[in-house]
Amino acid sequence: MTFNKKLRAVAGIGVLLLTVGVFIWYFHGHSELLTKLRQVNPGVIGLLLLLYGGMTAVLMLILYYSLRLCKAIIPLKENALLTIYSSIVNFFGPLQSGPGFRAIYLKQRWQVKYKDFVLFSLLYYGFFALFSALFLFGPSLPIWLATIIIALVCLVVWLTLRYKQVSLGELALEYIIKLALATLLQVALVALIYFVELRSVDSHASLRQAVIYTGAANFALFVSLTPGAIGFRESFLLLAHRLHHIPNNIVIAASVIDRAVYLVFLGILFVAALSLHAKDKLQVRKVRSKDSLTFG
Repeated sequence: MTFNKKLRAVAGIGVLLLTVGVFIWYFHGHSELLTKLRQVNPGVIGLLLLLYGGMTAVLMLILYYSLRLCKAIIPLKENALLTIYSSIVNFFGPLQSGPGFRAIYLKQRWQVKYKDFVLFSLLYYGFFALFSALFLFGPSLPIWLATIIIALVCLVVWLTLRYKQVSLGELALEYIIKLALATLLQVALVALIYFVELRSVDSHASLRQAVIYTGAANFALFVSLTPGAIGFRESFLLLAHRLHHIPNNIVIAASVIDRAVYLVFLGILFVAALSLHAKDKLQVRKVRSKDSLTFG
C-alpha cells in the first residue's frame, strides 16, 4: 500500500470515528429521536429489506449490460455471487473497493480488459450522476431545460465514445440504452427506499422531497472515504436542506434507520455468500494476491 493510500485510509477512519461521535452527541441531546426509532413498524424494516434485495438484482443487471458492452458474458449464478461479494467488499473494504475487486476478477477470470471495464464503468457513473442531478434539481426545473440537459449529456457520452474509438454498432447502442435505463431504475429504487424511511419517521414527508433527498445523497458517494459514505452522505443531505426542506432531525433519524437496515441486509448477503461458498468459487485469495501486485 502506497503512502497516499495509507493517508486516505487513515483519513477515512478518522472521519468515520468523528461521525460516530457526532451521532452519539446528537442523540444524547435529542432523545425524542430514539423514541421515534423505537416506534418504527417492523413491517417497514421487512419492506426495506425486500427493496434492498431488488437493488441487488438491479446491480446484477447493470453488471450484465456493462459486460455485454465489453463483449463478455458470465453465468447468472456467477453474476449474483460477484455482485453479492463486491457489495460486501464495497461497504467494509477500504475506500469502497468493490469496483476494483470486480475489475481484477473479470480481467483474471474472463479476460475483460481494464481499459474497457473502466470506460464502461465511467459510462455507468456518468448516467448515475446525470439521473442523480435530475433528481436533485429536476423538481425545480422546467421540462424543456431538463430535456436540454439530458440531450447535452447524451451528446457528451457519444463524443467521448467516438474519441475513445469505441464501435457503436446497433447492438452496442442497444446495451448503452439498457444500461442507462437500468441505472435510472437503480436511482428510482433508491428514492423509493428513502421515501419509505422518511415516511416511517415523518408522515408529512412527500415523494418530491424524497426525490430531491436522493439526488443529494447519491452525490456523496463520489467523494466518500468511509464505509457506505457514512458522514459524507449526512453532510450532503444537511447542506441540501434548502432544496428538500426536510428537518435535520428527520434526516438524522431516517439515516440511522437506513444504516441499521442496510447492515442487516449485508449480514444476510454475508450468510448467503458463506452458504454458496462465494470466496472459493470466486477465487478471492487469488484475486486479492493479484490486487496487491497490481495496486500495492
